[in-house]
Amino acid sequence: MPSDLSISASTLFAFLLVLCRVSGVFIFVPLPGIQTGAEVVRALLALSFTLALYPRWPTNLTHAPGFGELIGWVVSEALLGLAVGLIVSVITEAFQMGAQILSLQAGYSFASTIDPTTRADSTVLVVIAQLVASLLFFATGLDHKVFVIFSQSLETYPPGSFTVPLAFADSIVPLGATIFSTGFRLVLPIVALLLMVDIALASLGRLNSQLQLLTMAFPAKMLIGLGLLAWLLVLFPRVFNHSADEVAGTIAQLIYR
Repeated sequence: MPSDLSISASTLFAFLLVLCRVSGVFIFVPLPGIQTGAEVVRALLALSFTLALYPRWPTNLTHAPGFGELIGWVVSEALLGLAVGLIVSVITEAFQMGAQILSLQAGYSFASTIDPTTRADSTVLVVIAQLVASLLFFATGLDHKVFVIFSQSLETYPPGSFTVPLAFADSIVPLGATIFSTGFRLVLPIVALLLMVDIALASLGRLNSQLQLLTMAFPAKMLIGLGLLAWLLVLFPRVFNHSADEVAGTIAQLIYR
């Protein structure tokens, strides 16, 4: 008995729109090695997630859209995916901001290495913070929350029905401000102690100008900064969880508004 292998046009349009939404997410989501991986691997990853969401593909595409309407749908789906990925990447940027502040204060800005994501020169602490944040993205279960909310968005906003809300900037801008506040509060104890070390060495140098404290300040600040950073690593998961709750709430607000 011959089987019918034909695929309807509505199924093809649904596949294209869901693929655009999924591909937008993978641009900013902090998956380790996603930016430097092969193009084929990233394409297969997006395709796999698209096929996994097949039960939630839209079924209301009863007519073939025109070229202009199809382009509008593709752009809106890509914007939704980019918005979700951009919101998630805020946490990683906050950790990198804290590492950059600490690098300048502790003297690690002179120690550069190759950033595995961009293949450019970057400070050692920034690369470490980025890798830690990427691993915590899976360890804390944020990846599960993001993709559950994202899959539910196919029901809240079927492909082709999403429009950029006017209040979208009101949610993104305050969340972007947390990059600086979270990063600074994360390394504030270390920065404050290093500032006290600078004041103490400056006071000793003022009392006795014969003391050569400049050569001692640099290694002392690096050792103190590295030791306190190792002590503060136990707080990173708690800070990440707190930021993850804000991120999940912002995504839910965007999806379920």
